[in-house]
Amino acid sequence: MRVLRIFHSGVMTAWRARERELRGLGHDVDLLSASRWNEGGAVVTLRADPAEPAGSVQGVATVGRHPALFSYDPRPLWRALGKRRDVLDVHEEPFAVSTLETLLVRALRQPSVPYALYSAQNLDKRYPVPFRWWQRWALRHARAVVVCNSEAGRICQDRGFPGVPDVVPLGVDVSLYSPADRPPPRQDAPVEVGYVGRLAPHKGVTVLLEAVAAYPDLRLTVVGAGPQEAELRARAAAPDLAGRVTFVGSATPEELPELLRRLDVLAVPSLTTPGWVEQFGRVVVEAMAAGVPVVSSDSGALPDVVGDAGLLVPEADARALGAALLRVCREPGLWEQLRERGLERAQECSWQRVAARYDEIYRRMTKAVRSAAADEQDPEVVVVAYGSADLLRDALEPVRSLAVTVVDNSSLPEIRELCDELGVRYLDPGWNGGFGAGVNHALRHRLTPGTDVLLLNPDAVVSVETVRALHAALRAEDDLASVAPAQTDAEGHRSRVAWPFPTPLRSWVEAVGLGRLNDRHEDYVIGSVLLLRAEALEQVGLFDEDFFLYAEETDWARRAALMGWRHRLVPEVTAVHVGAATSSDPVRRETYFHAGRERYLRKHHGAAGWQVARVGEWLGAAARSVVLPGARGEAARARAALLRAGPWRTERQRFPRPARPVREKVSP
Repeated sequence: MRVLRIFHSGVMTAWRARERELRGLGHDVDLLSASRWNEGGAVVTLRADPAEPAGSVQGVATVGRHPALFSYDPRPLWRALGKRRDVLDVHEEPFAVSTLETLLVRALRQPSVPYALYSAQNLDKRYPVPFRWWQRWALRHARAVVVCNSEAGRICQDRGFPGVPDVVPLGVDVSLYSPADRPPPRQDAPVEVGYVGRLAPHKGVTVLLEAVAAYPDLRLTVVGAGPQEAELRARAAAPDLAGRVTFVGSATPEELPELLRRLDVLAVPSLTTPGWVEQFGRVVVEAMAAGVPVVSSDSGALPDVVGDAGLLVPEADARALGAALLRVCREPGLWEQLRERGLERAQECSWQRVAARYDEIYRRMTKAVRSAAADEQDPEVVVVAYGSADLLRDALEPVRSLAVTVVDNSSLPEIRELCDELGVRYLDPGWNGGFGAGVNHALRHRLTPGTDVLLLNPDAVVSVETVRALHAALRAEDDLASVAPAQTDAEGHRSRVAWPFPTPLRSWVEAVGLGRLNDRHEDYVIGSVLLLRAEALEQVGLFDEDFFLYAEETDWARRAALMGWRHRLVPEVTAVHVGAATSSDPVRRETYFHAGRERYLRKHHGAAGWQVARVGEWLGAAARSVVLPGARGEAARARAALLRAGPWRTERQRFPRPARPVREKVSP
């Protein structure tokens, strides 16, 4: 693939190993980086590496020093995006000025190229206008977001990213940080503790000094520099630490591996502050690669990085930190065990593994990934049931030869007995979380992982032949995320399956009686009989469980569309759908429908967009309540009243949802 990466920290030669490994996998990778940038307190100038193809790495002049506020000289961006690209990888925060600049140039030069973003921000900050505006816009239209910790991924989703973020560790040169061939520390020798990093209050070095002071068997080597150095040196000169703390200053990338190998254990005592939290902790992986066990505080992403390959202690707890450092080297067998686990964990962060993850992400962004299981096997059928065992039997019997999972939101014995009789799997989630939650429960407990998934309403009937015809149509086009058959009711009357995505404008078009203009758009297909592509499920993720009974498939389809997927009706295939047969309460059904629509419009068009749509829908319902006779007029009046009161508010007040149980029940 032809990849253009934008990465201001590519000024560091060591951190361009990702690009070098990607080229080894067959990608044509060009990198634009800052010509000069302050990394770790020192200004670094970009220097070419002989291993990099000529012209593949270009330094770009920058204006500004803050990572979120600087901008690039736009001319190199303009020229680079004038060449055909398959992927644009913007390794900058979504709220950064440089991200906005890059995406504006993309819009002018090559608007169709899919792009990926990067984030390490695991503090949930609300940025001022206009930063939060372009943060949401950038995230909403990205095909992928790469994060170095899971909390950053969650924040990106909350801020608008429609899919599943990819958690990829920061890379480490495991050949450079290779372990020394050495025995475990002697029980009667002092424990050589190390600290590597910036000497600043949030790094917790004061806590580490107190920990060393409390345990005389600990000795400390401090590698690094920073604004707190004088204060730390003064504390280290006190009688309880005299002669046990050594400051060696900053170390070059070439010097650091040997310094690490001399240690028995590395301490990472970071402290969370209102404006800072550990986002990864690359030194943790470097120490593991060098065969040095790690004791870390539980700040930010450190627990995820350390895992079971080190010991965690509470932040700011000097006694616990000192005890853990001593324990690593005094408890028989623990040092060896942590060293072995650390070496294994470091391999997961090797540049080869990191590049392999990026290769996978790029292929997914360009729809170049196919699931072998989905190509070769029938789809798994998922039915979310709520009562109505007779209807459910009609739905299950024709497809019982396939892999079928029934999620019973009603937790009824007769549903379980029916599933046992027909030989299909029964799952009881233990609560009624709605249709989307039921689907997600099945997706988390797959019978046939990696296959496509057919969502089948309990009041719909399809044959195995119908399922396979849908499957063939879905697999025939690489960018199809979902397909649905034509539908008839029990009397053979056709019902509409393909619909336009709701928007405030379309609400007004419908309100003034011009709904036929909307009918020309077929953006998604409804979820009563819906075949979902395995690759799209992996990229887009699960259903949004904030939707209870309606619009959850609309939301999923919209998120998929934002990531480059399409949805299609397969008119030559037909299913029977009774429609609303499992609901006997029209008031409840109408409330759920409009509450789902409100959720959708708020999520995808904001609170203002919902209010614009609401006014249009209310005016349309009010007008119809006057001109339509009989039951149709009554229904319009009820709809106008619901819209005036607020559908979502009404749903919460009249039909509150049950709480999710702590433990869900799964039938074998």
